[in-house]
This record gives sequence, structure tokens and C-alpha cells, in this order.
Amino acid sequence: MSEETIHWADVIAEEVLRRGKKHTVASGITPSGPIHIGNMREVVTADAVYRALADKGADVRLIYIGDTYDPLRKVYPFLSKDYEAHVGKPLSEIPCPCGSHRSYAEHFLLPFIEALHTLGIKPTVYRADELYRQGKYVEAIKKALLNREEIARILTEVSSRELESDWSPFNPICNECGRLSTTKVTGFDVEKETVDYVCKCGSCGTVSMKGGGKLTWRVDWPARWPIFGTTVEPFGKDHATAGGSYDTGKRISREIYDYKPPYPIVYEWIMLKGKGAMHSSTGLAISINEMLEIVPPEVLRYLIIRQKPEKHIEFDPGLALLNLIDEYDRVEGDKRAYQLSQTEATTHTDIPFRHMVTAVQIADDRGFDYLLTVLGRTGYDTSDVEAIRQRANNARSWLSKYAPAFVKFKVQETLPPQVKSFTKEEKLALSILADELARGMSGQEIHDNMYKVAAECGIDGKKVFEAVYIALLGLKSGPRAGHFLESLDRDFVVKRLKEASR
Repeated sequence: MSEETIHWADVIAEEVLRRGKKHTVASGITPSGPIHIGNMREVVTADAVYRALADKGADVRLIYIGDTYDPLRKVYPFLSKDYEAHVGKPLSEIPCPCGSHRSYAEHFLLPFIEALHTLGIKPTVYRADELYRQGKYVEAIKKALLNREEIARILTEVSSRELESDWSPFNPICNECGRLSTTKVTGFDVEKETVDYVCKCGSCGTVSMKGGGKLTWRVDWPARWPIFGTTVEPFGKDHATAGGSYDTGKRISREIYDYKPPYPIVYEWIMLKGKGAMHSSTGLAISINEMLEIVPPEVLRYLIIRQKPEKHIEFDPGLALLNLIDEYDRVEGDKRAYQLSQTEATTHTDIPFRHMVTAVQIADDRGFDYLLTVLGRTGYDTSDVEAIRQRANNARSWLSKYAPAFVKFKVQETLPPQVKSFTKEEKLALSILADELARGMSGQEIHDNMYKVAAECGIDGKKVFEAVYIALLGLKSGPRAGHFLESLDRDFVVKRLKEASR
């Protein structure tokens, strides 16, 4: 593989391997709202590098840390006003919005983990609230509190932030109101592993370093690197800005925790075409589970893996999605990206998604067996029933949610009234076409023959195509005519065109 064609994940793997053979690739997210496909760029990127390292013989593991101990920052549009009472509390300590999970955090985290498995990503999952309660952060908390002045200096030097005189790297959880965004540290005891605080709610108290609070984000992030031995981590460009959390994290990691920062992979956002970057907090997002109803998981992986992380991805769930799936199916793009996109459950079918969109509309509600009949007419192998069923379900979901109006059609059960406007030349063309179709033709032969018939009747080819679509669909346009007509019952087509030619 030449330097010009080597995939970005392999480039990163080779650079990382210069640091040694043992690696931990980490990713994480705060489960504060529905997980959308924009969020998936981080974990898919991490998994691609994990696979590339494994392919090169590295001793590598993939971990995912759910920031379940982060506070609820505001009442998001998808929440009821009741959640105003929980703003500032850790997500793991807030009631589940649907009442079916043990916490707010689990409500959003569990579907995400399920989606990861569907995408063939199987990291070791850690929850921040459990890590803090288990005491995994105790030594890091002690070191941060003892080195408060040093950390404050680093934050000021790197980020140019002026910190309050009573700033602390640790946020206690108030014993009274349960918030961690309203407390201030007033003292601590390293031997007893406790922290004293006052809260804006008017109370004061003492909490254990073992689960009684958490480190602030800019300290929590570098503190976890040595805990897990993290050597590689992707993160969004917002963390990579000059003076941002990675810049401060590098200094804190080296100077406070004596740990070499992980290899950074900075990724750009996935933009929703015409609308901008996705954010669940604003409602501008397509959930990962909704997306998996429309495209196979390997295609969703391909969307992300084929593009370098530092390049933004413009996602168009409309017609462009058909082109993406066709590209994937034909392996026309980056073959290594295709390879890295596979999942254990990946099934292959030679039936193009574009044709499946046509076939499911022809089959309409006449059942799966009839769909197999429609597909069989065009010569496709229909033996892999489950692969076809999955693609058919994807196609129906796409048609119902994102397909442009001009892609949708319904074969008319009776002759459309628009045929009354046909000219005598158009009627003649339909009559000739019907006679020739009765003898049997392939899709390409039908397509070519329509132009030949048009020439015989002295009219433009476009008029013949329009007449056929009107006779069958009541519309002036439709799917690719040759394969469309081949997919329909031949006797039905001949009868309909004859009827329209009278």
C-alpha cells in the first residue's frame, strides 16, 4: 500500500505503534440527550483505529467512558419543565424521562450502547458515576486538590481564563440539594479522603472523595488517562482549539499526573445538509437508531470511515443517500474504508438499493413473497432472504421519511384519466411498444427500444417515456424505465399500454 493510498486509520496506527505495541483507544460522551449520528463520528473513528492497530498486531483494547456523573446543564427542548428541579445534579442521579431505566443517564446511554453493537463496535464500557464510587479517582482527586495552585496556573497560562480565588478542581455533590454545580470546596482531608463544602442552597457539609463529587472537566479528562492507560483518543474540534481542554489537559497530564498525553485524533462535525452541525440539545439531529432503520450499519460506518477525521461530513439523508449506498455496494470508493466498515452481521446482496426502492413500491402491500417475485423478474438472486428483507425494510423507511417526492410512485390499478390527452403518435408508440414487450425483453433492451419506437413514430423519445409513466403511474416521470417495466408483470404492462393506446 503506497503512501498516497494508505487509509488514514492505518497512518494513525503506524504513528501510534512508534510509541509501543500496547495501546488503549478511548472514547466517551455525556449521555445528556438522544445520541445522533453526529456523535457516532467519535466512536466509529476510535473503532477504525482500534481495528487498524489490531490488524498490525498491536496489543490493543477499545474502551468507552460514559460521562454519567456530569451535571444536567439545562432543561433541553425534549424534556418536561419538571426537570428544572434537577438542573445541576449528576445525570446518574436524575429520574429517567420514560420511567423504564434506573436513571436519566441510562435512558440515553443504553440505546447508544445497543447501537454501538449493531455497528459492530464492542468496547469495554465504563460509567463515570460507578468509577467515582468505586474509588478509581481517589488518588487523582487527592493529587488535584494538593496541586490546586499549579493546576490553576496551568489553566490561566494556557486558556487565559481568570479563575476565581476560591476555584477548586473538585466539585462536591451537596448532601442537601444533590447538585454539584452550586458547591464550593472549603477544605479537605487527604488522610480521611473527605472534602468540606458550602452550597448555594444554604447548606454545608462533608463528602467522601469516593463518589461524593467529581473533578471539573478540564481536570477529569487528563486524570482518567493514566487510570486507563489511554494512548489514543479522538475528540471534537471544540476541544482542540488553542487554549482548549486538550491543550490544558496535556499540561495537567504531564505536570500533575506525570503521564504522556494520548495521541490526539481531532475530528470535524457531521453537518446536516442545509442546516448545520447536529446538536440533540437544539433538536437539529437524526438519532442513530432512526438512521439504522434507513441504512445498513456497515454503510453508516462507511459514511464516516471513508472521510479523514479532520474533514467535515455533509450528510444528506435524501437522494444523496442512494448514491452513498450505491458507492458502498459497488466498492467504488476507498477499498480499505469498505473493509473497515464491515460488521460481524454484515450480509451482502447484489440488489442495488436504488432498485430495491423501486421494487418495494411495485410490490406495495402485497407481501414479502411478491417482492421476491418482483426482484426475480429482473434476474437478481433472491436466495438470501434475510439480506433482502433487511434492505427492503431500509428502503421503506427511507421512502417514508426522507425520499424526495419525485422518487415516490404507485402503480395505478386502473387506467389514469391523463391518457385522454395522448396524441395519435403517442398512442401508436404505446401500441407498438406493447407488441414488442409481449415477446420478452431485458431492461436495457426495453430502454433502447423505447427510443427506436419513438423514431418510428416521429416523436421525441421523451414523449414515449412520459406516455409510459402516465399510463402506469399517472405521473410524467418515474424510476428508470427499462428495469421498471421489466420488474412489472409483463401481461399487466402489455394490457395497460394497449388500453392506453386506444
